[in-house]
Amino acid sequence: MKTTFVSAVAALVLAGTSAVAQDFPERELLGVVMWGAGGATDTVARAVNPAAEEALGQSIVVLNKAGGAGAIATAYVNTAAADGYTFLYGAENPQLHPIMGVADLDYSDFTPINILGRGVAVIVVPEDSKYADMSSLMDDIEANPGNVIMGSTGPGGLPSTIAALLANSAPFEVTAIPFDGEGPGLTAMLGGEVDFMPAGISAAAEQVKAGNMRVLAVVNAEPVDTLPDAPAITDAVPGMADFLPWGPFYGVFVKNGTPDDVVETMTAAFDTAAQSETFTTLMANRGNIVMNMSGQDAVDFLAKWQQVTAWALQDTGVANVNPADLGIARP
Repeated sequence: MKTTFVSAVAALVLAGTSAVAQDFPERELLGVVMWGAGGATDTVARAVNPAAEEALGQSIVVLNKAGGAGAIATAYVNTAAADGYTFLYGAENPQLHPIMGVADLDYSDFTPINILGRGVAVIVVPEDSKYADMSSLMDDIEANPGNVIMGSTGPGGLPSTIAALLANSAPFEVTAIPFDGEGPGLTAMLGGEVDFMPAGISAAAEQVKAGNMRVLAVVNAEPVDTLPDAPAITDAVPGMADFLPWGPFYGVFVKNGTPDDVVETMTAAFDTAAQSETFTTLMANRGNIVMNMSGQDAVDFLAKWQQVTAWALQDTGVANVNPADLGIARP
């Protein structure tokens, strides 16, 4: 009789646990964007968010928590409960934080729900800039080392990584001014605070279309459909071919230890959201490539991206920590 009672209690507990998992989410979620409003990551997050809300049946509050090249938002999500209710709308930056000495956390501490897509970076200047093309910018940088001002987002951000790749390809000594995201940095560039800035196409697209900025080059081995008149960066800097293709990526991540059922529910929801017309149209218009990648494919993608980029930074002398010391094998 005692055994029967214990078994009944256990069955009730398991049934209750199953019901909780099946009911996820029971309340609104918090999606934390690691960059400020208006930047590429914020734009991608807010484009996919409505379809994800519909698929989950709950609202998702989007919180911009910029700072530390994404480290502040990453740490914030890592300190939250591993229950799926607080998740990260992240970009590539955390994969470089240990190499740059910014933070110990990278995406090995998180479970990828969906690698939504990747972008192509551009080198942009204000419309009235004296630089007519990428060659004239590179010539000025070589002739006046340290005098040309570049907008950045801090160590390990997209601009600093592209700067490292350029520095390993040609003379490239600039002064970098950090901002809390690509959006603020590009705004500062338009205000004359910096001379140029590497940025994702999605962050710069609207200002380029409005005629406020010019694209000197796409960080790609060939022009892209979104900006067919913008030359490939390899035209002016042939050495960049060794590092391409390369680009930023955007994804959804939860803390490791999040229950499998919750991960499955979120994965299914964001798979649906990544196929929504609103999201795919925005990604195409911004020059981004939809990836919609999850599971082991996403884990493998993250590992390879980290290997390639970490060792590029190491080989250019920019890395603060040798990737080998972190167990990151050379690709």
